[in-house]
Amino acid sequence: MNYSEPPSQPDPEQTQEFVSARARRRRALRRAYFPTDEAGRAALFTHLAKRAFPSYELFVFSLVAGVILGVGYFFDSQGLLIFGVLVAPLLTPWIGMSLAIVAGAGRMFAQTFLALLVSALLFFGSGILAGFASRISQPRTFNEAFVHSRLWWPDLVVLAIGAILITISFVRSEERPYLPSALVAYELFLPLCAAGFGLGSGVVEIWPQGLLVFFVHFAWATFFSIITLFFLRFFPTSVGGFSFTGVVIIILIAWLTSSTGALNWMMIRAGLATPEAVPVVQPTSTLALIPTITASPSPEPATAVIGVPTLTPSRTPRPTQQATLPPTQTPTFTVTAEPTPIIALIRASEGGGAFIREKPGGIVLATLGNGSVVTIIPNDLQEVGSVVWVHVFTTVNDVRVEGWMIQSVLVTATPVADWEPSATSPATSTP
Repeated sequence: MNYSEPPSQPDPEQTQEFVSARARRRRALRRAYFPTDEAGRAALFTHLAKRAFPSYELFVFSLVAGVILGVGYFFDSQGLLIFGVLVAPLLTPWIGMSLAIVAGAGRMFAQTFLALLVSALLFFGSGILAGFASRISQPRTFNEAFVHSRLWWPDLVVLAIGAILITISFVRSEERPYLPSALVAYELFLPLCAAGFGLGSGVVEIWPQGLLVFFVHFAWATFFSIITLFFLRFFPTSVGGFSFTGVVIIILIAWLTSSTGALNWMMIRAGLATPEAVPVVQPTSTLALIPTITASPSPEPATAVIGVPTLTPSRTPRPTQQATLPPTQTPTFTVTAEPTPIIALIRASEGGGAFIREKPGGIVLATLGNGSVVTIIPNDLQEVGSVVWVHVFTTVNDVRVEGWMIQSVLVTATPVADWEPSATSPATSTP
């Protein structure tokens, strides 16, 4: 044998056979996961339904995680909130609810939905108790509760990815999908517990918005889970199942388009509605003027001649003495024009509100939602990094809070000066 000869090239026919064999194995594995026959699909659905059936662990971990989230909102601690999400129960019953919707299984849907409802009430109730406890030491900073009770589009992206991953992992693997479940639990339970915290603490900017965000996130995640199951070849097998699935999908789409403002946006784009007018923020300033009004000028000193009689009469007149009387002082009234406070409304384009900070870019003192009223202190502006900061004050839970806000989130009107004279005490006249 000549070893100097180059090694022979692989046979194209053998390579093609190897690729075809690997493709056949992939197709066989896919058929094992997603059987095409009705009996195999029914057996797979029964197996997944048993795995997704709610157990006592759902309620125990919901209670523990809800308490941790409530404490996290009480102390405004992000670390405690993340810890509470990691303790949250595995959301396999939620996947079971999605499977029931796709398969048209009404009984399984009712069981899983009621179990999730009880779990949600545990989170909500824990938030209410933590909110009531926070009333003892108010005013406090509720930044985390305020942030998680607002609708943010990055959260919707993360929630969609988490819903797709947990659905695929649950169907294709026998292992528990802890990481995707934590992503979904983060977007579902944090707004829900924040809503309860806002209700208990009496902060109106947190309570209704947090509950709205929870419902939007729940519908959004369920919709993507159903779509993923469709791609995984799960379909209804009866007319009733098709009807039930179609009604649920229509309800989810209608709720999402109306609650997120997508329907209004599409109507504006189609020319069926007109956009709302956005008020323009104009800078205003008020100068502090101190005019002085004098009633009359002070008179010149008056001179009077007083004759003093002598004891010995004499024809020769004696020199006279002159006595000078001090002038009568005229009271002066001063009108002081104090800077007119400027009333402003918070109108943030994103996030649903704004922060009052100790100093420009400093520690957050309070969170206020859109529509809240603040008072601007005139002629006290600072520009930090091309951002104009305004000195404001307001009342939060019957306590005055004074700090700084970004000018772009405030809507003001031109103030009208209100002059109020303040008279000084009149001077006394001395003869």
